[in-house]
Amino acid sequence: MKSYLVILVLAVFVGMSGGGFGMAAWAQDGKPADDPIAQNLFPPELVMKYRQEINLDEGQSKAIKEAIQKAQAKFLDLQWDTQSETEKLVQLLKARPVDESAVLAQVDQVLNREREIKRAQISLLVRIKNQLNETQQNKLMELRHNP
Repeated sequence: MKSYLVILVLAVFVGMSGGGFGMAAWAQDGKPADDPIAQNLFPPELVMKYRQEINLDEGQSKAIKEAIQKAQAKFLDLQWDTQSETEKLVQLLKARPVDESAVLAQVDQVLNREREIKRAQISLLVRIKNQLNETQQNKLMELRHNP
């Protein structure tokens, strides 16, 4: 039973670190994986790659860069916090017997940090999208599917 719990927890965290519900679900070619959320947002790399093709102006470019810089600082803090909470969980799982209620409470802490990361990722992607006009968004969709 204990080994099942450890395997389950590890599987959940490996899946979440891979992007969860699509936040990192971008193929190497910049196309969104089969994910309806990713299909409606534009990663910063895609916008910057095609900035000339979509006629990104200086104001838009500056706003996007600022949003990315602000998000990166937040991501760093959240990643450190997540790692710390995960280490606490690992220590709890090493106990014999394992205190199930303590483990579940710590899982909640880790999941809360993961939720904050996902929220920050969505926030960044929405801010980027909101900097783009409809023509630019349509062009990016086209370029993403037919580079």
